[in-house]
Amino acid sequence: MTWMVYGAYGYTGRLVAEVATRRGERPLLAGRDERQLAALGEHLGLEHRAFDLSSAESVREGLSDVQVVAHCAGPFSSTARPMVEGCLATGTNYLDITGEIDVFEYVLGLEKEAEAAGLALLPGAGFDVVPSDCLAAMLSHALPGAETLTLAIRMPGGASPGTARTMIESLGDPGRARVAGAIVPVPSDRRRRTVPFVSGTSKTVAIAWGDVSTAYHSTGIDDITVYAAVPAGAAPLVRMLSMVGPVARSRVVNAPMRRLAGLVRGPSASIRAESPGEVWGEVVARDGTRSCGAVTTPNGYDLTADSVVRIAKRMEAGEIPPGAWTPSRALGADFVRELDGVAVQRT
Repeated sequence: MTWMVYGAYGYTGRLVAEVATRRGERPLLAGRDERQLAALGEHLGLEHRAFDLSSAESVREGLSDVQVVAHCAGPFSSTARPMVEGCLATGTNYLDITGEIDVFEYVLGLEKEAEAAGLALLPGAGFDVVPSDCLAAMLSHALPGAETLTLAIRMPGGASPGTARTMIESLGDPGRARVAGAIVPVPSDRRRRTVPFVSGTSKTVAIAWGDVSTAYHSTGIDDITVYAAVPAGAAPLVRMLSMVGPVARSRVVNAPMRRLAGLVRGPSASIRAESPGEVWGEVVARDGTRSCGAVTTPNGYDLTADSVVRIAKRMEAGEIPPGAWTPSRALGADFVRELDGVAVQRT
């Protein structure tokens, strides 16, 4: 039995494999492409296994002797279900790096199935959504009975190919929020907000970030909005995309843009080193009492690799019981403090 990195030759999967190797771990490298896996395996001195997610039989065979799979091959809207179904069939613990609301809702809805199969499911094991989920849990604990939760994300430095494809898939979609427990398009009065990040105040726009799903499961708060910082000069583009949603989602426009995403190479190590991430959060009680906090992190991709390796090892050690978990519910709100280069501030 071992643990596996699926999508190991992708941008984030490779970072995970490299961090694991530096820490003396020997995960099994996996994905669809035998040639790319063989090259990476030779480079890192690791074994590899090629299998495709399009066949349930091949997934079950590929996972048959695997204790934990770190699923890093998106878009997870297409890949999460076959991998999760394979894990339920083989008793393989599952974690992924999705940030997609619908994927979180699907995986977290499998609580009973996971318990019956004796395995743990933990989506969002990276920058999506470990820092924000842990911060949300901290703030909820600090202000029991809080009725609204607001989170804001700043992640500069550019995107990986997988992130770019996911962004293009959702291009033109309205942001989403949780209102009275339901996930709905962002109300008009919540679409923009000025946020006091640690590095400075920034204009933000509401987005469909994973915490719209996960923070509800972690805190019980049923009114949640998540924002993202808008880079300087990008506001006109954001407004344009919000107006041309149906056109941006059409096959004619979207398909060629997805192909162009394959040309994205992802930020270099030097760019990542100069592009730390930030999360800001606030909970508010009915009487107006507030609790705020912030988390500063290394670049989101570096944090993701660190977090995935740590969570995979905890799963391998049997430290996460069977069930479907958010990061803070499985590992505690303070898990984010264990990650390299992370600082938490409470105000």
